[in-house]
Amino acid sequence: MRARLGTTFQSLRTRNFRLFATGQLTKLIGVWMLFVAQDWLVLELSNDSASALGLVTALQFAPVLLFTLYGGKLADRHDKRRLLIAANAIFSVMALGLGLLVVTDVVTLGWVFVSAALMGTVHAVEVPVRQSFVSELVTRELLPNALSLSAATFNSARIIGPAVAGLAIAAFGTGPVFMLTTVAATAPVIGLLRLNVAELHRVESPRTDTRIRDGFRYVWRRHDLKLPLALLFSVALTGFNFQVILAVLAKSEFKTGAEAFGLLSTSLAVGALGGALAGSGRRSRPSVYVVLGAAIGFGALEAAVGLAPTFWVAALLLVPTGFFMIYFAQATNQRIQLGTEPAFRGRVMAMFVLFFAGTMPIGAPMMGYFAEHFGPRLGISIGGTASLVAALAALALQLRRSGARIRLRLRPLPKFYVISPVESPVPSHASV
Repeated sequence: MRARLGTTFQSLRTRNFRLFATGQLTKLIGVWMLFVAQDWLVLELSNDSASALGLVTALQFAPVLLFTLYGGKLADRHDKRRLLIAANAIFSVMALGLGLLVVTDVVTLGWVFVSAALMGTVHAVEVPVRQSFVSELVTRELLPNALSLSAATFNSARIIGPAVAGLAIAAFGTGPVFMLTTVAATAPVIGLLRLNVAELHRVESPRTDTRIRDGFRYVWRRHDLKLPLALLFSVALTGFNFQVILAVLAKSEFKTGAEAFGLLSTSLAVGALGGALAGSGRRSRPSVYVVLGAAIGFGALEAAVGLAPTFWVAALLLVPTGFFMIYFAQATNQRIQLGTEPAFRGRVMAMFVLFFAGTMPIGAPMMGYFAEHFGPRLGISIGGTASLVAALAALALQLRRSGARIRLRLRPLPKFYVISPVESPVPSHASV
């Protein structure tokens, strides 16, 4: 057990990564508290409108469509550490502004929409920079572990943040939650200022001609990057809309309060944390079949959540759903980062963020519409089924391209059936 724990958390032995991860965990706890408080505030101001909730989520993620690719260009061209310091400082000021509007009781639905769009703009630039900056904090051998721990940090915050926010909203209202976010958002700035710049693992690359279209051309020539990115886009568009669906599911379907909404979010995050840690022992680039298998598992489980008859069954099913959701996203992240040249990493990771979060402005209102007019159960089931179909289609495409096939074979052990992928000889030009 000691050896296993040492392997799981070995990137934390690197001081720079430890400072970075600590600052991110603190900030992200506050950010998830803000998300829960913001969603609850929107429901209060809009008389429980799922469409309004979908709209604020869309405004929050719409800037990803406009600015994330530019953020990736900045990451490949400028000092990532300085960019992150500036972005986190600006976010903290914006969170303070929203908090003051709430505690002074002058906030309106319009102000929430504006705030969501502004903070989303900062987020759109910051995320691809942060994603690509991890490779500068550790050696290449530790990069898979560092990426997994970064995902674990994110999902630890998803566990702590919504749970604390639900209790805080019930006890004090939404105002104090926004003010706490302001304090938490300063933690990454402190950590980044304390980094030892001389120990960063930077690869010198040209600072000019870092054009966005060159990043697209680079990915287009790489089937091993195109397939996971296309699958991520399909699954995220329909399946990654829990921020909209769970609030409506808790309040409208199960007739519960903010505490229950926080519990559903926490159930999803507990599984997601397990999914992130499950990939922490990886030392090499994950196979495409790991990505495809995780996507299939996620789609099937999300569809099952929509059929849950009670609140507690839904909360229970959200745990494995969260596991496969993040295991899929993290395996995709690792496959892309470990297969991308350093000179293009910022722009390629910007595409990852664009497909992961940029689908929200489309998917969130769509799922909000389904939830409001047909019920949140149908919205979840549609998202899961669509994700499952996309994953199976991607699997069929990969098998056809690589010449591999799946064979069902009965082991000489009773009651155990094993499905094993069997690959025929692969042409030298094929990318698996």
